[in-house]
Amino acid sequence: MVSLEGLVAAAVVLTCLLAWRFWGGRLEAPGDRREEEEEGIPFITEDGSGCCRLLCKPSALAQHLVRSLGRSAALQRGRWLWPRWPQLQMLRQLLQLPHPEPSVSRELLQMPDTGLVALDWLVGPRKTRSCSSGGGPSSVLLLIPNAAGKVTGGLLQLGLRALEQGFIPVIFNRRGHNGCPLTTPRLQPFGDPGDLREAVTYLRCRHPSASLLAVSEGSGSGLLLAYLGESGSSSHLAAAACISPIFRGRDWFEAGMPWLYEWPLLLHLKRGLSRYMGSLAEVMDVDVLLSSRSLRELEEALFCRTKSHPTTWETYWERNEPLRDADEAAVPVLCLCSTDDPVRGPPVPSLPLELFRTSPYFFLLLTPWGGHCGFPQQGPRCCWGHEAVLEYFRAMGEFLRAEERRKGLARPRRVGGPIVEPPLFTWQRSYTR
Repeated sequence: MVSLEGLVAAAVVLTCLLAWRFWGGRLEAPGDRREEEEEGIPFITEDGSGCCRLLCKPSALAQHLVRSLGRSAALQRGRWLWPRWPQLQMLRQLLQLPHPEPSVSRELLQMPDTGLVALDWLVGPRKTRSCSSGGGPSSVLLLIPNAAGKVTGGLLQLGLRALEQGFIPVIFNRRGHNGCPLTTPRLQPFGDPGDLREAVTYLRCRHPSASLLAVSEGSGSGLLLAYLGESGSSSHLAAAACISPIFRGRDWFEAGMPWLYEWPLLLHLKRGLSRYMGSLAEVMDVDVLLSSRSLRELEEALFCRTKSHPTTWETYWERNEPLRDADEAAVPVLCLCSTDDPVRGPPVPSLPLELFRTSPYFFLLLTPWGGHCGFPQQGPRCCWGHEAVLEYFRAMGEFLRAEERRKGLARPRRVGGPIVEPPLFTWQRSYTR
């Protein structure tokens, strides 16, 4: 069933396409990408029609990723017109759901302030491949939706594909998002990783012998990047990946977004928040909230213009920029980006290229065509980006096992930190609905 947000997006994009056709123009192509496309290690497709590049600091891990991704069929796609239309890719994501839709088992976790977040475990028939999943068949893969909490068809498709390969996929839902009850008049700011840290701690308690992996989609990457920076070597994650991440949150909100992306998300957020107007009225001006005409206005109404703790826009972003502590990150992170991403914006100001050049933990896989979280390909699996991310996790597990054998370690080691003993406490704040 097509959602109301999807219908709005369809109407907007069809209007734009008709206008472009009437004016005799073409769909917008990416701008000047010469610098980004020339830098990094190239992966050329079999017919020479496309090229991805890996930008990173030279290291043994980087060499291993180059070899693994170079062998991956995910990067060997051929010539196809569809990837050059990022606006249509975005429409496809909003309208299309995976077939069949996955079944989920929801678990509610209570936070220290009695707020709730939800974990949706993807369940169903599993065709586990014996030697494929990154880090082993028991790896837990945490899926983080965009900042609006909208679980897209693409994210569900990634979860299903991971399930087939032997991962244990689970979706993290913020307070008040995707049907998670809002029990306190407090939502999660853009880059506040407190609730995510609690969820990761719980997952490690529930699966103490499994590797923990995380992948985020779109603006949800701001939360994952902030968590990795704040946690450093104590993140409990073996590896992470970001699909079409937003690196500079404030610039992104201030620059504005395409209507096709902003309006559906704005409608999605307002519809979810309207259930809690009574309790939210105690801490914020709900009239300003509901009259917001952009995601920036909504973000300011939710987190800056509160009645109890008002703050400025500048101060808010000092505490919530995704890369504010990027130098402290100690977990390998693959960022899959496209230079024609209409949501992130032009590549030169929106991609922190110097971070990838200097940090041994950040890897940028950059492609000229892919849109925003699209990366389409021909065939039954519609997104080659998903295959690339899962191949990255497999390669990371392979590399870590080789390092353990080389160093003669007797048991698994968490990336970037010492061996951690199993927790001595029992999680007491889990409620299942």
